[in-house]
Amino acid sequence: MTDSTVHVRYLVDDVQSAIDFYTTHLGFEPITTVLPAFADVRRGNLRLLLSGPASSAGRPMPDGRVPHPGGWNRIHLIVTDLDTEVARLRAAGVPFRNDVVTGPGGRQIVLDDPAGNPVELFQPAGA
Repeated sequence: MTDSTVHVRYLVDDVQSAIDFYTTHLGFEPITTVLPAFADVRRGNLRLLLSGPASSAGRPMPDGRVPHPGGWNRIHLIVTDLDTEVARLRAAGVPFRNDVVTGPGGRQIVLDDPAGNPVELFQPAGA
């Protein structure tokens, strides 16, 4: 395998809202849009697949469970100035799950996309 792209699928309630959120607030670029079912966006080597309820990824499982957004697994985006990013996003009305947490490796905070999927912003220690 020579492709260095990381592919992550997020289930979303509204594909257009997800596109707008990731491109406006987090610096992603749109790749493909097939509304209302699916879109994908890219930031560096991360390709984020945004799958709405009408997508094949949103279909019920054989046991009847229905995939849905949310949870705690998340994409992890490195930033150089966490405080500036948090202030910018708060001013834009982006909801956060917590306040900035500091640990041995750096500082982090978790925000929610419009469907409730978490995104972690992380500033490495010493950055």
